[in-house]
Amino acid sequence: MLKVELHAHTADDPADLIPYSTSELIDRAAVLGYDAVAVTLHDRQLDLAPWRRQALARGVVLIPGIERTIQGRHVLLLNFPPVVERVDTFDALCALKRRFNGLVIAPHPFYPGHSCLGGEMNRNPDLFDAVEWTWFYTARTRLFNDRAAEWACAHGTSLVANGDVHRLRQLGPTYSLVDADRDVESICESIRAGRVTPVTQPIGALEAASYLSSLLTASVTRSWRTLTDILSEPAVGTPPGK
Repeated sequence: MLKVELHAHTADDPADLIPYSTSELIDRAAVLGYDAVAVTLHDRQLDLAPWRRQALARGVVLIPGIERTIQGRHVLLLNFPPVVERVDTFDALCALKRRFNGLVIAPHPFYPGHSCLGGEMNRNPDLFDAVEWTWFYTARTRLFNDRAAEWACAHGTSLVANGDVHRLRQLGPTYSLVDADRDVESICESIRAGRVTPVTQPIGALEAASYLSSLLTASVTRSWRTLTDILSEPAVGTPPGK
């Protein structure tokens, strides 16, 4: 059985301010005994070639992936070619899936966010190979994950447990055990076939509050940097030095 994380962001993410590099993610995953990690940036599929030697030395299989925004909803797409970055409708995703044997996962589908899939799950039930049980929940707030598990059971779809890692401390409590060989194709096929066991435990209320605080701080920092960059640009038509 392989210990696998299928939903992780790094500092290369174009949307979120992530405080660790892809290299640091690999090292931390290795320390915690992970066998495979998918790097899933928002709307960008990272070329993993620069880190494959490091990952091989650390015993970690790197899975190419992306958290793509499709018709305003987030979808995890693993082991597709780079053309996946251009998919922006569910019809286009269906067509892509007919051409390539990638893995489609519904991330945090029933959480109360505008980018969560919600009812879109029922409009495209055959599109999803797996549904995510996500790290961010406490003993009293597991209902969103429970809905994901119920949907997966009702539709005969695999349930995976992911960290949706934005901070390295999210690695560890929630992960998937996959009965597969140590390669990307085997891992994806085993998940599709249901040979996966979610492992998870709730986080404490203080941990949840701390995590939300760190995300808010990062969001404010990113917005401030963007505003500073805009204000530092010379006005159109302004001569240099003026």
